[in-house]
Formats: sequence, C-alpha cells, structure tokens
Amino acid sequence: MTKTQFRILVIEDELAIRRLVTAALTRGGYNVEHAETGGEGLRKTARCDLALLDLGLPDRDGLELIGPLRVAGLSVIVLTARDATEEKVAALDLGADDYVTKPFDTDELLARVRSCLRRRAVGNGATGKVDAGRIRIDIDAHSVSRDGVQVKLTPKEFALLELLAINVGKVLTHAQLLGAVWGPAHRDSVEYLRVAIRSLRAKLEEDPGDPHLLMNEPGIGYRLADHS
Repeated sequence: MTKTQFRILVIEDELAIRRLVTAALTRGGYNVEHAETGGEGLRKTARCDLALLDLGLPDRDGLELIGPLRVAGLSVIVLTARDATEEKVAALDLGADDYVTKPFDTDELLARVRSCLRRRAVGNGATGKVDAGRIRIDIDAHSVSRDGVQVKLTPKEFALLELLAINVGKVLTHAQLLGAVWGPAHRDSVEYLRVAIRSLRAKLEEDPGDPHLLMNEPGIGYRLADHS
C-alpha cells in the first residue's frame, strides 16, 4: 500500500494543532480525516488505517476511545499534552501503538506514523523477517542472526525478542511483556524481564552498556528500535 492509500484520522479539538498535524501528514503524502470530538471520531473510522488521538477531548477522555478504535481496525498513536508516566502506561496497556507528547516535532511525528504503519504491514503478514541494524530476526524460522552469524537464544529470550520484533518501534509495557512471555501470574515480576533484556543485550548489542537496539523507556517498558 502506498502512502496516498493510507488514511489517517486526526481526533483533536484544538484547531491550531489539527492544522499543524494535517499539514505535516499531507506533506508526508497521507490522506487525512478530522474529528473534533470522540463521538465524531468513532463515526469516521471507516476506511481509516491509523488514528492520531488527543486525550483531552470535550466530550470524553480519549483513553476511552483506544479500545473502540482498535476494534474498528485502526492503529492508534496518542498525541497529547499529558506526560505523566501513569498516563503513558495506561494508554499503551489499553492498546495504543505509540504515545507522543505535545509540543512535538512534526518530522518526529511523521517518523512515528511511518513506523506504526510498517508494524501494521508486518501484522498483516507482509513479512516474517525483521531487520534491526545488524540483526535479522526470522520469525517464521525461529532464528536470529547478527551480521549473518546465527545467535543462540533461550526459548524465553526468543519469545521476548519476537514480541518486540513484531511490534518494532512500539513501546511494550512491563506488564504486556511479562504477561505474554512468562504468563499472567508474572505480570509484576519485572526482575525476570530485566535479566532477559540484559542477556539479549549481551548477545545482540555492539556495546551492551550503551544499547541502540533494545531500548528502555523508564518506568514504562521496552521497545526494539526501528532502524529501517
């Protein structure tokens, strides 16, 4: 799918922000729909691929829209002035793909949009391989290589890396990662996750002490850096 075939829904009540975001998206080659309220946004989901969602809407808290937007088949990037860690974790746990705080750089926003749409393509089966710098993760073959050389991972390490690779560029919360890899009973066992990430960095990073692949979002979770 080309950029001009992607349609992005901007749910934002501030006119100045809507104009700024629309100009950036149009410059990036995307089609744009607008909504000033949550209710209007939910009525305009047809044919849209991704929503840029403000949380401070006049008719409801934007967090309430994340679930319905996901059910409607849209990816969701939260775009808001709320910068508390608790808000970010709540949005990501509810299913948001990314979280961008205002004020923001429009070039960075476009990069987040591109990354989100690439993940959407992977989720739709576009590829079973994810390249991240010098690392190739072959999800179908259940293998990982660095500079073409196979890297041996434990089952838990591969499961963790696979989940991050499928969601490349997206922050996954501690609870999401722990629940998916270790099971619901371990959603609070953050030390399990830290140990596994340290081991993966030792095997995959050029300098494990200065990681550029497996990135930590303090107090929130981890993401696999998108180097594409």
